[in-house]
Amino acid sequence: MIITANLIATFKMIAGTREVVLDLPADSNLQDVVKAVLEAHPKLRKHWLNEKGELRGHVHVFLNGDDANTLPLKLDTILHPADEVDFIPPVAGG
Repeated sequence: MIITANLIATFKMIAGTREVVLDLPADSNLQDVVKAVLEAHPKLRKHWLNEKGELRGHVHVFLNGDDANTLPLKLDTILHPADEVDFIPPVAGG
């Protein structure tokens, strides 16, 4: 299954790319996307994961425009072909 992961703002700068196209097994979830992106772009690891290897709270994950934290299964949400996942860093400004 092909999934597109979009890296926004500083995540794009760190990885050196805006988009990561992933070929994942049919039963993959959002956590699998996180792992696959980090394997493809290990420079993101220290920005995304805490010392326990858990995704930091400031890394916002969206599935087809919906914040993963608002989905019933959160990062365990199963993906479907052509889903898009966005990784958005914290944004400040006024």
